[in-house]
Order: sequence, then structure tokens, then C-alpha cells
Amino acid sequence: MPEWPEMENYRIRLSGLIAGQTITGVDVTRAKSINVEPALFEAELTGRTVWFIERKGKMLIFHLDNGKRLLLHLMLGGVMHFGTDEEAPERSVQVALRFQRGTLRFIGLRLGYLHLLTQKETEAQLKELGPDPFDQRLTLERFKERFKGKRGAIKTALVDQHVLSGIGNCYADEMAFEAGIRPDARIPELAPESWERLYSAMRTVLHDALNKGGYMELPLTTDDTLTGGYNEHCLVYDRSGEPCRRCGGTIVQAEISSRKMFYCPNCQQAR
Repeated sequence: MPEWPEMENYRIRLSGLIAGQTITGVDVTRAKSINVEPALFEAELTGRTVWFIERKGKMLIFHLDNGKRLLLHLMLGGVMHFGTDEEAPERSVQVALRFQRGTLRFIGLRLGYLHLLTQKETEAQLKELGPDPFDQRLTLERFKERFKGKRGAIKTALVDQHVLSGIGNCYADEMAFEAGIRPDARIPELAPESWERLYSAMRTVLHDALNKGGYMELPLTTDDTLTGGYNEHCLVYDRSGEPCRRCGGTIVQAEISSRKMFYCPNCQQAR
């Protein structure tokens, strides 16, 4: 599932492609991916201009010139592609927004969605989200406060969007590795220095992943050489049985709260 780096990468790149551009047409091939009737969805969007694109956690918000928003959550398997009809990948497209410069295609929206909402409806859907990892108000002390009263594993809390927004399975494991903490370490047992390392690791890992384009499988455009570049840089996630690039030990896969977790038993012993 796309997380903070993937969605922020999309936001930056799409801002340069469609911000200020007018939607000239809409195609809906899967009505369940939207929240209104396809005919109304098309009528509401055609002729509207995308003012700017905002990210909240794992979601993107397309702000339209009439005050309405498009709220996108790609969920598991969702990707996007922007280009001409000739450049379109051979993939099933659930929704497409046409612009003069090309078409923005939403692919793999079997679990994800693109909803047309008012400002108030958008705010209602987002109000329970925790702070962004790079929120300037999220100091170390406030970061620690987000976990106050929780007694479960640190990974379980890190992927809880009410605690922090934008972190999922991949980067929770990568952050724990960077901090030298096992993902299943219990929150009450974490030492003060572990919290400091985890806070620093959160920003280091997410920023590095953004600079490398995240781990998406499909480039956003045909000339996009960045998106998906982080795939080969994951240090533990989805690398079960492979050697640790730091110590040479073996990466282990386990399960916690019905989620996979990947870690190095040698490098991640601290609590």
C-alpha cells in the first residue's frame, strides 16, 4: 500500500503536470471506485480546474475551482499513470481524468477510491488522522506523547493512522531497523534513547525514500525515472532470508497483529 513517500512523490509530480489545468473529460469503468453515479461524476468534473493538490497521510486531495475536492486513497494495489493514449500502460483503468496535456489514469482501484466531496465532507473524513511525520509541531516530546497509554508493539502503533498519518508496513519496518529496535518491541519497554533514535529514524527513512521515489511498481509518466526507485534500497522489508546489508546476518520474517514484519535479529536488539 502506498505510504508517505509514495503519495508525497505523486503530489509533487502531479502538481507540475495538472495543477492549473482543466478537466476536459472523465471516464469511469468501475462505479464502485467513486461515490456518486458515473454520469453525475462526469458532469461535476468536466470543465473544472484543478487548483492544487494536497496530501494528508496516505491520501491525496485534488482541490477544484468550485470549492469541491477529489479525495484519493489508492489502498492496496492502486497506482497512477499520466500520459497520452499511446503511452497508456496495458492495465485495467477504473477512472480516468482527461486534460489537454494527457490523461491521469487511476489503476488498480479495487480497494481504493476517488470520491467527490465538499470541503466539509473532506474535513470530516480526515479529522481522525494523526499528525504528519514532518509536522513542525511534532517535536520529540509530542512524538512520544502520541504513544502514551499504549501497551502493544511499536509497529502496531506506528501503522495506526490515528497515531501518526502516512506510515504503513514497509516504512515501519525500515524505521525500526534504522533505530535498532525490533518491530515487536513493547511500547512501555522502550528506553528514552530508543524513542530518540526512532523519532530521528522516522524522518531520515521517509525523507530518503521520497528522494528515491518510493517503492511504486509503475512510473507516473513514460519519462519518469524516479518513481519506484526505493524498491532496491529497502534494508529489511520483504527481504526475508536475505543477508543484512549492515551486519551480514539473515533477515527474518515474522507476524504481529496479523501483519508481516521484517527485521535483523543481530542489528535490532534494543528496546
